[in-house]
Amino acid sequence: MRDVTTLTELEAYIGAEGRSEFVKQGRALIDRLGIQYIYYQFVSVTGRIVGKGVPSDHWESICSRGFQLVYGATANLFVDRHKNYIGYGPEASELVGIPDPETLVQLPWDKRVARVFCTCFRNREERTNPGGHLTSDCRGNLRIAHGEFQQAHKGLHLRHGTEPEMMWLKADAAGKPAGGATKPYCYHIDQFEELRPVVLRVLEYSRAMELDIIQGDHEDSPGQLELNFTFDDALRTCDRLTTYRQICAQVAREFNLIACFMTKPFMGVSANGCHHNLSLWREGQDGVNALGHDPLPGLAGSFTYRKGGENTFMPLPGEEKPGPVGLNCIGGVIDHVAALTAIGSPTVNSYRRLWDTGFWAPVFADWGYQNRTCALRISAPGRFEYRSVDATVNPYLMAAAVLKAFDDGIRRKLDPGEPEERNIYEAMEAGKQVKKLPMSLGDALDALERDEVIKSALPGEMYRVFMHYKRDEWEKFMATVTDWDTEMYLDYLP
Repeated sequence: MRDVTTLTELEAYIGAEGRSEFVKQGRALIDRLGIQYIYYQFVSVTGRIVGKGVPSDHWESICSRGFQLVYGATANLFVDRHKNYIGYGPEASELVGIPDPETLVQLPWDKRVARVFCTCFRNREERTNPGGHLTSDCRGNLRIAHGEFQQAHKGLHLRHGTEPEMMWLKADAAGKPAGGATKPYCYHIDQFEELRPVVLRVLEYSRAMELDIIQGDHEDSPGQLELNFTFDDALRTCDRLTTYRQICAQVAREFNLIACFMTKPFMGVSANGCHHNLSLWREGQDGVNALGHDPLPGLAGSFTYRKGGENTFMPLPGEEKPGPVGLNCIGGVIDHVAALTAIGSPTVNSYRRLWDTGFWAPVFADWGYQNRTCALRISAPGRFEYRSVDATVNPYLMAAAVLKAFDDGIRRKLDPGEPEERNIYEAMEAGKQVKKLPMSLGDALDALERDEVIKSALPGEMYRVFMHYKRDEWEKFMATVTDWDTEMYLDYLP
């Protein structure tokens, strides 16, 4: 047996304590449920689900050896406007994807198939750092960043929940959007009822795939729903948001609808946000089955939520403000909000949300209590809502970036100032100086380029891949003639 000090990160991951037992449990699950095929999946720089499908006969060999896929898959294997592959050229090696067997879950819409999340490593034959962690793997980066944060802050860890708004759109004969499936009436049960078959199908599949859906409502855009699931440890929350998107895409196929996570498909109505409700905790029991029943078809670890412990964001006795740790974290987010905007609002279309005024979009870097005109609000004691995040966010990048902002806020003891209780626009009219968020993807990327703290959430090759992808997206937009251009300028002269 090799000395543990000579093991590559890949070898150490495969041989981690307890992993072999999960592999055995996975085989028992496969055999018991008659699973024939498995999607081995990871998440790209933009949050897409990519990977390989393999017959379940090869479960043990994939768990011990992994599968190979080109490095460029972490950037969707897309090309830039100069026809160069984003992130990695054709000469690059192939990554090694290693399953995290505890995440194996049967797909409820085809029970012959399962999916498992994977962690990515550099190729074993690389000259430099063979078998090392692949730094363009956003999910693996979050696991590492969260572990470093916990070590630096004596076990303090992030638990968060998301508010994933999206729209159910009708499809025309060509499969293109043909308007929302419902009217834009916020909180109207009749509109919720219109989508009842869709909602119940999403609930059915969510229940079978580790999401404990706790509430939902019809929002104020055509076909817009928000279904919330229980908050949890950061990595699990990100995995569940990814799974929720996968579920919605499948349900849309079944009902001949479009599951639209685009930020702003319609002007004049609210956009699709994805507010993050954040808190930092100490200790707490891991492995509580919060669903209230025996684990469904999947490994028991997939159906648990982290419970209990000390929430350090809770106000001190007799106080209304968050505790000292929470205030420092708010200070960290406000200090780095410009760079964070590049992560939380990551597309050209994201900024339509900020420019379409009157729909509570968070444009200013301030905080308050129930104040939706600020980028941060205290939505309830013990947590705060970061509002400058939309539905196109890569949740793994966002969580890692928030951890870096929190870490900086705690280390520097940043003071966010007094909470703003006025409408922010009224406060500004009264003379308050408030920093505005970047109002375009280009400006947000410039802010990220200047911010070493948030850049550290994109370690190694991740920053290069992200910036290549997003700079190219911005340049493609700037180099495109749109319908607006022709309508505005076609008869500009004489």
